[in-house]
Formats: sequence, structure tokens, C-alpha cells
Amino acid sequence: MGPRDDVETPSGRNGANEVDLTLVTMTFDAADVDALEAVLSKYVVVSRNHPGCRNIDLCASATTEGQFVVIEKWETPAAQQAHFDSEDMVQMAEACRGLVSSKPEVDLLAPISAHDLL
Repeated sequence: MGPRDDVETPSGRNGANEVDLTLVTMTFDAADVDALEAVLSKYVVVSRNHPGCRNIDLCASATTEGQFVVIEKWETPAAQQAHFDSEDMVQMAEACRGLVSSKPEVDLLAPISAHDLL
């Protein structure tokens, strides 16, 4: 999974002279809220130390009970892909078995205004 080079943002830029960020969201609907929150919390803490990670946050939906969203920001598409292929990602996915009510939704976002303050 990685961004496509031919995808342009609505302003017409394709990343030339821009920071090459990759953003990912993963949405989980819990069958067991407490257990899923524990699994995702551990995943977020461990994953923040992966090479190329700019930030990872775990959020609970304010409008959909039992829904969690993981928001990830990576320095490059390669860093994001390496993370998705990592043992930590595999362990999280395996630990989610039986804790979700449906398959998690994963979305790759093209940044329009997603710069970190340094």
C-alpha cells in the first residue's frame, strides 16, 4: 500500500517541491470495546518508534459508539509500506481477531495541508 505518483491534489500539485508525507487512517468497529482499545493503544505506542513515523494517534469516535480511528503520518510512502509489512502491524492485526465487528477500513490520504510544525 502506498500513494500513487499520478494522484494530484485538488490544487493540481502532485507533491513536487512538497514534503512527501503519507497519511493513513484505519477505522475499527469494536465487538469488545475494552479489549480492542487495549490492543490499539499498544500498537500506537510501539509503532511511534518505527523509522519514518511522524505521528500516530488513536481516537475514539464521538458520534459512533465503539468506533476507533488510528491516524498515521509517515515521512515517505516507503516508510509507511515498511511499517505495514512489520511484525508489529501483523501482531496488531492478529490480536484484533474476535474484537472487531467488521473488517477494519483502511484509507490512504493524499495530503493537501498536512505539514508538521518543526
